[in-house]
Amino acid sequence: QVQLVESGGGLVQPGGSLRLSCSATGFNLIDSPIGWFRQAPGKEREWISCISDRTYYADSVKGRFTVSRDIAKNTVYLQMNGLKVEDTAVYHCNADVENTLGSVEGFWGPGTQVTVSS
Repeated sequence: QVQLVESGGGLVQPGGSLRLSCSATGFNLIDSPIGWFRQAPGKEREWISCISDRTYYADSVKGRFTVSRDIAKNTVYLQMNGLKVEDTAVYHCNADVENTLGSVEGFWGPGTQVTVSS
């Protein structure tokens, strides 16, 4: 079964760093793009990064966040440096998985909380 689980969130001071992990089961990451999203209370869900054959970043995190993957571990990472208070949110990873009929299904992990506060 397809499953995504995020980990690595926590409380960090402004300017600090965290590394989030997105572990996948039931499919191979090399076959599907993986996206990172976040949602803060009272705000719309925001796309922040994705990785496929290359990486992409939202302007809000570009230069501070780095997405990577370990194919052997079937895991995608999001290294977050220079964290700001406004980065506080629940972070989710997303996989768009193509089935045998050629259609794409979206899968989401339950999320991990990142809190940036002094």
